[in-house]
Amino acid sequence: MTPVVVIGAGIAGLACARKLADAGVPALVLDKGRGIGGRVATRRAGALQFDHGAQYVTAEGAGFAAMLEMLSQAGAVASWADGSGRSHFVGTPGMSAVPKALGAGLEVRQGAMVTRLQAVAGGWQVRLGDSDLAAERVVITVPAPQVAGLLGADHPLVAPLTAVRIAPCLSLMAAVRGPAPFVTRKDASDPLSWIAQDMSKPGRPGGEATTWVAQASTAFSEAHLEKTPAEIAALMLPLLLDRLGASPDAVTHAEAHRWRYARVIAPLGQPFLRSADASLYLGGDWCIGPRVEAAWTSGTAIAGDLLAQKA
Repeated sequence: MTPVVVIGAGIAGLACARKLADAGVPALVLDKGRGIGGRVATRRAGALQFDHGAQYVTAEGAGFAAMLEMLSQAGAVASWADGSGRSHFVGTPGMSAVPKALGAGLEVRQGAMVTRLQAVAGGWQVRLGDSDLAAERVVITVPAPQVAGLLGADHPLVAPLTAVRIAPCLSLMAAVRGPAPFVTRKDASDPLSWIAQDMSKPGRPGGEATTWVAQASTAFSEAHLEKTPAEIAALMLPLLLDRLGASPDAVTHAEAHRWRYARVIAPLGQPFLRSADASLYLGGDWCIGPRVEAAWTSGTAIAGDLLAQKA
């Protein structure tokens, strides 16, 4: 029986498994995707690359600041001046370097789709494809709206999640020839609420065209969420070109990505939820707020509680 199974290899799941592993408690991380890190991600298209999810990380707490300093010393993160007079940390050579460094040495199984959890004597039965995995304890770090699909809508830990609200975000990745009028542009009232010159970040590859990431406002994202990526790109690209003062013939690459659960609008208000017997935990950024640090804090807090139970 596996001591701890963590479902989800986003920052919360990786932070939990990292703290457990550092304390000598083995944990198996399961993730349905092909990469780890969740929205802390980098998309590559030939010689181009784009941070199409989280754009940067910042630290408010001492623990996360220390973790970023450790990653900085290892060369996995660096400071980025975004043109607004502020500096942020970004992964190098892409944002995906952050979860890769955090997950180094952990047992992570990718392409592992968990479809159901069932409480059994001594722990949990984890349904994984057409097989089952036995676990003493399970940590779920998927987005709050997906928890009921694993536990069932009538599970007592599901009811508190109804107050959590997570908004979608549509991202456009484009390479455009010509002058770059700014490094970043942020305007909550604009359909493109965030535009960043991605190749201005340290460690990024150069090229004849400037790489840009544009992220849509919540209203725009909700209105067009069910469109195909191609349709989304066709809607967002003219808006980006207008903000850049560029013409369509300057575009060398354009694609879109749909983040269905991206921005925490109404968090749970506590670092995690757990069952009465401490065999099941729920966590993620949705517990605390819309920042990468929130996910890390939640996962670290879960690991701390698990270790306290074992002490």
